[in-house]
Amino acid sequence: MAKQPSNHGKNWGLTDIQNLQKMVKENTPTRVMGLHLGRTPEAVQAKANELSLSLKPTNQSPYNRLKK
Repeated sequence: MAKQPSNHGKNWGLTDIQNLQKMVKENTPTRVMGLHLGRTPEAVQAKANELSLSLKPTNQSPYNRLKK
């Protein structure tokens, strides 16, 4: 059986939600978000849907590599 993430079964805290919102704005892939948050990609998708956050890719470079 696969190893469970560190936050498996725990409630989402305010800092977790703020980090999720920040990573969504930075166009971070769902799997990477899950690794940073200690959650599965499915849990990240479910929470994003609950918060009405779109995880669809936008027409920008990933990981906030925007030209300044």
